[in-house]
Amino acid sequence: MSVLFSDVTAVLMDDAHTVLPHAYVQVEGGKIAYVGQTRPQGFAGEEIPGGGKVLLPGFVNAHSHIPMTLMRGYGGGHDLQDWLEHYIFPTEAKWDDRAIRAATQLGAAEMIASGVTCIADMYMRCDAILDELVRAGMSANVCCGATQFTPETDPEKMSDVRLHRELTEKWHGYGDGQIAIDASLHAEYTSYAAPALWEWTAAYAKEHAQGLHVHLSETKKEHAECIARHGMTPAALFAHLGLFDVRAIAAHCVWTTPEDWAILASHGVTAVHNPVSNLKLGSGVAPIPAMKRAGVNIALGTDGVSSNNATDFFFDLKLAAILHNGVGLDPLAVTAWEALEMATRNGAKALGRRTGRVEPGYDADLILVDFDALNLIPCHDVAENLVFSAHGANVVMNMCRGKVIYRDGQFLTIDVEKMKRELADYAMPKLFG
Repeated sequence: MSVLFSDVTAVLMDDAHTVLPHAYVQVEGGKIAYVGQTRPQGFAGEEIPGGGKVLLPGFVNAHSHIPMTLMRGYGGGHDLQDWLEHYIFPTEAKWDDRAIRAATQLGAAEMIASGVTCIADMYMRCDAILDELVRAGMSANVCCGATQFTPETDPEKMSDVRLHRELTEKWHGYGDGQIAIDASLHAEYTSYAAPALWEWTAAYAKEHAQGLHVHLSETKKEHAECIARHGMTPAALFAHLGLFDVRAIAAHCVWTTPEDWAILASHGVTAVHNPVSNLKLGSGVAPIPAMKRAGVNIALGTDGVSSNNATDFFFDLKLAAILHNGVGLDPLAVTAWEALEMATRNGAKALGRRTGRVEPGYDADLILVDFDALNLIPCHDVAENLVFSAHGANVVMNMCRGKVIYRDGQFLTIDVEKMKRELADYAMPKLFG
């Protein structure tokens, strides 16, 4: 499909922080083919006029649990461990594929409407999730978040080992790379009873050239108990086991240390910042500016709606900047451009994807933001407006891999009314009725 965006203000997300006014961006076959201020000759496809609109790469939500949209606001007011054990785990035991599908549609719709084109998702019943993400048109790195609460030395007897192998064989590389399967451990504290799971995961990821997705040092308790059990931090433990010998993303990193940052940087591990979730659960504030200075790639995630309450990515984007400026008493602790990089090109690097920039050869994951909206007038600085003034309702188009999946408030790949009925008539009664 050939598409030409004309007369847009293009935020290229290149090293020079280029904002190109009156730009043309041509898309061919799911890739960006041309970026410039001269209209390409002989174009004969669909033209999308962009007067008054800013075009930028779609956002990469680098840590999510997409079906947890059904737990929005459920069990609020508790710390992570209490919340998991008394609210989340009991509810999750009631899932079936039908409910997961409806919840995934809801989560995907909310993300799409706020400009997300690609996610890294960790959850259960992944086949159902993947079916719905493919239909929605989003790109995704998906993993099952392996856990093992009882001692076991034979990985072949572990259900998550079998699941991961099956997901890889069925889905890895699906849709010309639209879907990738990553290896995963939920966390050290949900698998320490079976070190054989760690060893198997590290070996399988290397053998199949997969990335790794893990929760890391999210709470003070998790971090301290890992040291008590193993004599080292979660980051040091995973590096020692070889889990960080592949492309890896570590969600949260709130209680990591300078020694941990050196480990993450030297192994190329991305720390995924989840500021809303970490604050809501009282887990703390990840030391993002210090990690960045130590050379760690920083991406941005929403975590689950259950601990965020929304996936309007613009809110997470704004908080990722102002939180550290306030904590560090430094208005430049995280700049607008650094926050945008977390949400786009850094997330793409974390997931091993050629997206996150408006540049020929990159995936055509693009969004349009309406800068005629009242909350974006006037515009003295495009990046400042995007990070500190915009919100999801300002997104008027979402294109993923060259296909428009959302436009002017209309979802083109999700039947929202049908989804709402399924949520009300089946999924919500199934989990909470």
